[in-house]
Amino acid sequence: MSHTLVPIVAALLLVPLAALTAAGSPSKSIDRHALVMRHNIAWDDLNGQIPLGNGEFCFNADGTGLQTFGGNTMSHWAWHSFPLPAGWTPDRVPSTGTFQHGRNQGPDVFPPDTAAIRTWMFDNPHAMNLARLRLCRANGAPLDASQITGLSRMLDLWSGVQTSRYQIGGEPVTVTTCVHPSLDAVSVRIESPLLARGDLMVALDFPYPSLRNDAWVGDFDRVDAHKTEITMIGERRADFLRTVDATTYHAALAWSPGGKRSTVPSLTSPHLFLLSAAGTNRLEFVLAFSPTKIPADLPTVSASLQQTADHWRRFWSTGGAVDLSASADPRWRELERRIVLSQYLMAAQSAGSFPSAETGLMGLDPWRTQFHMEMVWWHLAHYALWDRWPLADKALGCYHRFAPGARALAEQLGYKGLKWQKMVGPEGRTAPWEGNQVLLWKEPHPLFFAELDYRLHPTRATLDKWADIVSGTAEHMADYPTLDPATGVYSLWPDMPPSEIGITRDTVFDLAYWRWGLDEAQVWRQRRGLPREPHWDDVRRHLAPLPVHDGVFVHSPEWLDTYTARAWEHPDPIGVLGMLPPIDGVDAETAHRTVRKVWETWDWNRCWGWDFPWMAMAAARTGEPQIAVEALLKDSPRNQYDQRGVNTGGPCPYLPGNGGLLYAVAMMAAGWDGCPDGPAPGFPHDGSWTVKWEGLKRAP
Repeated sequence: MSHTLVPIVAALLLVPLAALTAAGSPSKSIDRHALVMRHNIAWDDLNGQIPLGNGEFCFNADGTGLQTFGGNTMSHWAWHSFPLPAGWTPDRVPSTGTFQHGRNQGPDVFPPDTAAIRTWMFDNPHAMNLARLRLCRANGAPLDASQITGLSRMLDLWSGVQTSRYQIGGEPVTVTTCVHPSLDAVSVRIESPLLARGDLMVALDFPYPSLRNDAWVGDFDRVDAHKTEITMIGERRADFLRTVDATTYHAALAWSPGGKRSTVPSLTSPHLFLLSAAGTNRLEFVLAFSPTKIPADLPTVSASLQQTADHWRRFWSTGGAVDLSASADPRWRELERRIVLSQYLMAAQSAGSFPSAETGLMGLDPWRTQFHMEMVWWHLAHYALWDRWPLADKALGCYHRFAPGARALAEQLGYKGLKWQKMVGPEGRTAPWEGNQVLLWKEPHPLFFAELDYRLHPTRATLDKWADIVSGTAEHMADYPTLDPATGVYSLWPDMPPSEIGITRDTVFDLAYWRWGLDEAQVWRQRRGLPREPHWDDVRRHLAPLPVHDGVFVHSPEWLDTYTARAWEHPDPIGVLGMLPPIDGVDAETAHRTVRKVWETWDWNRCWGWDFPWMAMAAARTGEPQIAVEALLKDSPRNQYDQRGVNTGGPCPYLPGNGGLLYAVAMMAAGWDGCPDGPAPGFPHDGSWTVKWEGLKRAP
């Protein structure tokens, strides 16, 4: 696609998406039930943890149906901070996360006497494991894995219900587990003759938070560091008030007739609660959590199972769908599996009140499960193309919540506008890292989200909703570049590229994204009936050119060894016409040559999970659909999807790979503005792939 199409594309951005002509005719006959059910998760691994969640809250269940041998209970609202280091008081902790004052001159450097608070700000806040729910033997004795045989476990995706069947000492056990769609609660039904004899019980215990990601997150031996107050409500409900340093939260456990609280004198932990069911073969209970007091009426397990099934049936019956089953390429099933399971995983873990951590709600990651503002795009942008925007909208409220902190950060550093934070928790304070202030590609993201929202909802309300965010973001983007008076060129300096391989100037992706972002901000002004900002136009027109060497884009004009010494981590040059649409100043032919060069020379064993869909987007836009598909299915240790469908292309279970896959596939199937006519323009048209799709939206 030539860059001469840019004026046409820019004009298209001014009209509602519904007015655009579809690229090919989408299918109207997908059997969604069959599509989803052929990828149910059958995983007979006793220790393997399957996330059961509603987007805000997640109960990770092992093979027993509970968390007998591993698994965490986590929520987007559940955060904890350790006490401050000795000698530090809250008023001395910078709310911006940095002690730097004045414009960037390089990496963010902390004063030498602040090592302790730097470590504390990196570690805090961190997500916390709310509780552990296990099966145990009589009197709370631990269940030994060797006692369990014949495990058969299935997560029915259409209903969102996991069922585990196995034997303990030859006796049958069936455990049915689900997470309620609107309450932060797990519902469990256990059926076994072991219950009636008192040989099988349920143990609920609460840990003190820790930063270790073992089978369970938390220190269950540190019983004196936190407090659990238990209040019995009648004979079949217990309420728990948890106090963990400055964090408090509530839990409630309600159970069926026949169940009763068991007390064992030899168990001294004040945070342990035992539930038995002597005399009955069935025990049902609901365990709910909340940052505030839990209502008196909790749903029954039967009601929870039905409401969960209704929720997931609606989810799968609406929004987008992609069916690859008619394809001749035998890899269709694996790609389709990744697509279906990625939809489930993102909806279960990354559709809550805040953006998701890289590892979602499965446990702790190396970044303490704080989320990265440059990675928010990879967690949430796909919801627009799959027509499930409400699942992203609540989390995107972080831009409004963090705006005061972003403005304070900009002012502290001597800039105008909103300088968006990097690695943050719910309070929006940036965790310390040398690249925080110079990793630039997080800055234009809210403009991209605003445009995605407007394409779906082209109303004045949408313009008003994003007005301050768009304006403040663009104001900073126009103020950050440095003007060379001798040449009249604005340079992005200092600048750390998405690949994070160092600090330089005028990195290729950031220059392209800056161009797109400043153009987009002017479009938004015009939509609101405002004149263009002259300074924004001046900076935009005089930005440094994208660096090119030997006919292809390179990381930076200072790094011409992009394809030799630096052919690792993220291949930034492909993003300029892939994730991003055509932009004046981004030559399409150079972008095409760059895609070919990266595909042939890059070390794909040293990339991350989202680099493969990033490559697929670029290949699709530049007329290389075969490369697009090959990128999604590339045989690399960083492009694997486990039995649950979780991308493992990072130092932890890695949801940006799942979100990126969904964006790329939707784009390849439904197309993008200005794409070639015909069905599924991002897939090969050689007869190997037959792509049925419905409910998807075009990419910008």
